[in-house]
Amino acid sequence: MQVPLIRLQCGVNSYDWGKVGKDSAAAQFAAATPADDFSIQEDKPYAELWMGTHPSNPSKDVTTKRTLLDLVQDNQALMSIDIGEKFGQKLPFLFKVLSIGKALSIQAHPNKKLAEKLHARDSKNYPDDNHKPEMTIAITPFDGLCGFRPLAEISHFFSTIPTLKSLVGEEGQAFQSAIQGQETSDKPEAEAKNKKALQAAFGALMNAKKEVVEQASKELIESAKTEGADFAGGGLESTSGKELADLVIRLDKQFPGDIGLFVLFFLNYVKLEVGEAMFLKADDIHAYLSGDIIECMAASDNVVRAGFTPKFKDVDTLVDMLTYSYAPIEEQKMEPVDYPYVTLNSTAYSSASAAILYDPPIEEFSVVKTDLKKNGAKATFEAIAGPSIFICTTGSGKISVGPKVEEVKPGYVYFVGSTAEVVLESESDDFTTFKAFCELHGKEDSKEKL
Repeated sequence: MQVPLIRLQCGVNSYDWGKVGKDSAAAQFAAATPADDFSIQEDKPYAELWMGTHPSNPSKDVTTKRTLLDLVQDNQALMSIDIGEKFGQKLPFLFKVLSIGKALSIQAHPNKKLAEKLHARDSKNYPDDNHKPEMTIAITPFDGLCGFRPLAEISHFFSTIPTLKSLVGEEGQAFQSAIQGQETSDKPEAEAKNKKALQAAFGALMNAKKEVVEQASKELIESAKTEGADFAGGGLESTSGKELADLVIRLDKQFPGDIGLFVLFFLNYVKLEVGEAMFLKADDIHAYLSGDIIECMAASDNVVRAGFTPKFKDVDTLVDMLTYSYAPIEEQKMEPVDYPYVTLNSTAYSSASAAILYDPPIEEFSVVKTDLKKNGAKATFEAIAGPSIFICTTGSGKISVGPKVEEVKPGYVYFVGSTAEVVLESESDDFTTFKAFCELHGKEDSKEKL
């Protein structure tokens, strides 16, 4: 029987927002595995490396050139019978590396019920019927917009940014009146009232006329340039006036006169350092702005967009679908924990090597980051009842399953079948890998209701 350790050739997507040429980690990782039809072009943006079975860009066995989807459908033991049955004989997650040179669209991903409806109505723009909760782990410093800010912060911007106030109009005043004194109340009736007011104000902005937005954006940029640290009333504890002014000027260069220049005052501005992570539920609004990240998500390519994009925009669907939950960004950041099902050798222990787990509240995926910090450091992963995909981001080493041993360098990607014990061994002092996996045991009862 074939040893369930398969090196993968993974495709890279070229979207306008990607980093250009060899500056893109996604491109460099794709180029690490030779492919007849791929070489890095210096003037081309490379945005996303895809690892998985999604038909839009399926991974292939390097040796046989068969798709991973073919392999797991041919031999159901590679995924485990339970996972195959539950997820339609396809890998339940899509693993990616994103290299973000400029802002991605302001977007959200539909929940399962809405995805089914959108796909049936418009399969061109919504290519599948699955939900897409996702997790982001920074591999270089990252910034983005994520989720609605606390209500008092949004209210502050209505009071200190005249162009925002005029675009939102009466709904802005109604919002400030509705939330007054109950911005942080956890009473269900107060929360419902707050969310309704937030939706009305956000909807008013998103439906502002294009020419009015373009004129208002010129005034906004002028304010940002002249006011500097005093912009937006000096900003807030979470985001300073200088930071906001710089952000507005930077994004205007990428998307002049775009509605997104005003949306950003509704959303949390987040910075992640290397290794920091956040989890986005289905129906959470977000826009990534810059950096390189590992991303894992349910296997879907559904996106509802409404700004910072030349692609199809579906403003009505976006305004209607969002949950309008509001919270400080700290509540969306994840706290990784030590991964319990790995054994480190003495060289790994003495060099402070570690394997940490990012475990979102859903069934489809979890991710382990392993840092082996000395030549000869070794991590042995216990067998799990589900499939895994490993990618190396720095350093070099070996991966082995049973008698099969393969070399690992940055950009090398391996699929490991269910019930296989895996050993990683470092041949450098900075061997870092990420492993995405699915294991149903213990997650069925704790999953998020999406």
